[in-house]
Amino acid sequence: MSIEQLIDDCKKNNIKAQEQLYRQYAPKLFSVCLKYSRNYTEAQDNLQEGFLLIFEKIHLYSFKGSFDGWIRRVMVNYILQQYRKETFLSLVKDDVPEDIDVEVENEDEISVEYLTKIIQELPDRYRLVFNLYVVDGYSHQEIADMLSINIGTSKSNLSRAKMILKEKIEQNTGNKNIPSIQ
Repeated sequence: MSIEQLIDDCKKNNIKAQEQLYRQYAPKLFSVCLKYSRNYTEAQDNLQEGFLLIFEKIHLYSFKGSFDGWIRRVMVNYILQQYRKETFLSLVKDDVPEDIDVEVENEDEISVEYLTKIIQELPDRYRLVFNLYVVDGYSHQEIADMLSINIGTSKSNLSRAKMILKEKIEQNTGNKNIPSIQ
């Protein structure tokens, strides 16, 4: 069955089509959920609830642009909406230099699992901004709009996230000369 037919069937609330769409996209979207969630369990919850929203909103997809992009955006927006309900996205008053960069020269020293773990351990506001900016490539203006914060807060949260990650990497490797995280 083509993706177009699958989407049309989902728009008609066809349970088998919804199940097939879920099976096809759940692995990709779960990795998105892991990036933005505090832990594995929360990522599973976000995936389930996000898919319910996708099925509720699928009638809005008009076959313009990539379905992969549309479904991913719905999931990310759902997760961000959950955080907006909390009050953690407040202005950070840390004096953090904006030019903190953390980059690991020898990627063999640090596993992907470790990087994922320390990113998930970041406070919510830092993790969200870090992922949106570094991983997904959003601008600070876009992040500010998405999270209902100001641009300065976005920049400050990113800087603080990079500093925390750099410190954790230095502790893990014992190397105090880690170049910067970009």
